[in-house]
Parts: sequence; C-alpha cells; structure tokens
Amino acid sequence: MKFATLFASSLVVAASALPAKRDTAPTEIEVLQFALTLEHLEDNFYKTYLGQYDAKDFDDAGYPDWVHGRVAQIGQHESEHVQFLSDAIGPNATAACEYTFPVTDVHSFLAVSQLLEGVGVTAYLGAAQFLTTKAYITAAAAILTTEARHNAWLGSAEAKGAPWSGAFDTPQTVDEVYSLAAPFIKSCPASNPALPVKAFPTLSIATAGGNKLQLTFDGPASGYLVFMTGLRKIFVPIASDKTVTLPNGLQGVVYAIVSQDGTTVSDDTTTAGPAVLDYPFDSYASNPQ
Repeated sequence: MKFATLFASSLVVAASALPAKRDTAPTEIEVLQFALTLEHLEDNFYKTYLGQYDAKDFDDAGYPDWVHGRVAQIGQHESEHVQFLSDAIGPNATAACEYTFPVTDVHSFLAVSQLLEGVGVTAYLGAAQFLTTKAYITAAAAILTTEARHNAWLGSAEAKGAPWSGAFDTPQTVDEVYSLAAPFIKSCPASNPALPVKAFPTLSIATAGGNKLQLTFDGPASGYLVFMTGLRKIFVPIASDKTVTLPNGLQGVVYAIVSQDGTTVSDDTTTAGPAVLDYPFDSYASNPQ
C-alpha cells in the first residue's frame, strides 16, 4: 500500500505542544462550546478564502464552475452551524478567534477544506458520548451527517478520490481533535470560556524505505504507533531508531498517535499526535474496513 501524507507534502498539519487547561470530562455545554470553537474556525476559513478566490480563480486553477458553487454552499452551512450553536448556548457562547491557514492558492484551499471537514466528522463522533440531552444529540447528529457529506464530496467529486475510508468513520477524543485544530488558532478573546482540552506534542511521519515509516517526536523511542482507522486501532511497536513497520491493508484517511499503552488508547497514555495520513485506493478495491 502506498504511503502518503494527507494532500500535499507542503501541507504539514501537526499539533504544537500547548498546556492542558483541565483534565476533567467535558460537560454538555463544554462539548457545545468546543463544537462552536471548531465551527468558528471553519466559518472563518471559508469566509476568508471564498473572499479571495472567486469563480474565475477556480476556473483559472482548472476547476469547473460547479466546484466553486458547492464550496460556497459548504461555507454557508458552516455559518449556519455557528449561528445554531451560538443560539443554543446563549450569551456565554464562545466567540471567534484569530486564525492562520496554510493556503496559498485554490488547490491548497481545497486541500485544507477537506482536512477540516474530516476533522469535524471525527470531532462530533468522538464527543457524542458526552451528550445526554435528546435535543443536543439530535442537533449534533444533524450537523455530523452534513459534515460527513461535505467531506465525502470534497474527497470524491472535487478531488477525484474516494468519498470514504471504509465502513466506519474514525472517532477521536476532544484532545486529539484539539491537537489538530490548535495549529490554525493564533489567539482567542480572553472572554472566551476555558475548555477542558489540551494539545499533544507534534508527531511527524515520513517514508523510510520499503514498508518502514520514520517518526519524529519529542521524547525517547518507546511505546507504540497507533493507527486509528474507523473503529479499529492497530498498535505497532516503535523501534529504537523511531521507525515502525507499516501494517498491511490501510485505506483512506488514517489518524496516528504515539501511545505508551499497547492495548488501549487514552489521552493519559498518548504522548504525541495525531498525524493525518492518506492511503489512496481505487473504486475496484475491496473496502470492508
């Protein structure tokens, strides 16, 4: 299976080490605030770059007219999500932050768009366990399915790749999701409520010849690289030179973390990551995972 980082090699998405704010499980309101934090990020992203790149820019970059139109609709959806969550939370709703994105042209804009939509899917999936109010569960599910459609459309109709990675999407913890979002956030208003989140240290992954991957992360060469794909977690021991052997059969977008536990994944034992990997597969491949 061919190894590839997500999208282009120039797009590096890894979390900077940031201090933990709290270590307790999030309340329902905190989950909604965290969801709003991510929706603000997406909303700003689309408003910023749809303001820079119009239909002609998309055409000049080689995309048909309908691509710009659909991306504009996605941007409208993210604005609606922001408004909906802000209304649900009330006057204490978290406000938008200042952001930075690795976008230099239409191509990188669409690449980052696919990344953000994928992170949105994993975020809602992972946070669902903390919701008990029926109205919140229904609302979160309604947003989740739309985010998944965004991600599928960007991966297939726009990028001409696979619309999914397998039979199941991949849930991630709040801290894992925050670790992916944190590099895009420059600063936030001091009035924003604190959230029970932390960002893990950076994990970078590169090919090392054959079926070997070279890891770069702070700390000793110990533990396991955990490949998270759908509901499966594959634990591969990390060698003394910080290499791992790539497992067979990976398809689509895979999230990887460094863990000191070889059987289960938790924020307590995660020491770096996630990194986002992509293993393309064609329409003739078996795709049961």
